[in-house]
Amino acid sequence: MSENSDHDPVRHPVMTRRSMLAAAAAVSAGAAGVAGFAAAQGGSPANSMSALVTGSSRGIGAATARRLARDGYALTVNCVVRRDLAADVVREIESAGGRAVWVQADVSDPAAVRRLFDEHERAFGRPDVVVANAGVMRLAPFAAMTDDDFDRMFAVNAKGSFNTLREAARRVRDGGRIVTLSSSITQLRSPTYGPYAATKMTQDMFASILAKELGDRRISVNAMAPGVVNTPLFTDGKTPEQIAGFVERTPHGRLGEPTDIADAIALLCGSGGGWVNGQTVFANGGIV
Repeated sequence: MSENSDHDPVRHPVMTRRSMLAAAAAVSAGAAGVAGFAAAQGGSPANSMSALVTGSSRGIGAATARRLARDGYALTVNCVVRRDLAADVVREIESAGGRAVWVQADVSDPAAVRRLFDEHERAFGRPDVVVANAGVMRLAPFAAMTDDDFDRMFAVNAKGSFNTLREAARRVRDGGRIVTLSSSITQLRSPTYGPYAATKMTQDMFASILAKELGDRRISVNAMAPGVVNTPLFTDGKTPEQIAGFVERTPHGRLGEPTDIADAIALLCGSGGGWVNGQTVFANGGIV
């Protein structure tokens, strides 16, 4: 997408009164969600709201960062390796008029997670929303699963989420939202997913118990459980036939898209999502 310089002629589309009113209503509705959330916390709307999303350089995390930015949150985008992709997400948010920074941090390292939150607070203050999205997946039957792959999944998916949720519990503003990523594989229970599914079931317990611990601060905590989503995490290493098999099991006859999950997360993080608390929310198109 090219940008116009100060000397480039800019052509504005002609808008009818009806289209102008519709556009104004759409903007107002998005702003109202953030403003309502801010008012519930005793804060000011829009620019004071901020969110931190781990593992947000691509896939569901990137889609969630973009969606929350559209809803008015200032964003911290996180990556562990692909700094170029994280920078791209930040540029997209900024080009749309939002505010964002990116921070490289491995969530399996507690010190790195503390630094991630420190950087967020330096840029935007204490977060209103934290989404613990970072995760890895290594698939193999039990007999073929390596120790290294098992350990890495638990280091990132279980310990990494714990590190993120622990820091979120200390730093999220009262009345805020915390979402951690579970998976519908905990119900599908497909072969080769055993250790991965186990790491995701920890998120269900984390959310349920943390919601009780933070209830007196009016912080709502939930786990989001996507189904089969069109991301490299799901598609890499699978044959077209394997992917088609999953698609056939979904009532809508398609893979989910990262934006489908981002929209569901945004509902939990919005002004109307606070009463959903301590739950695992399945966003999977009805596959289970």
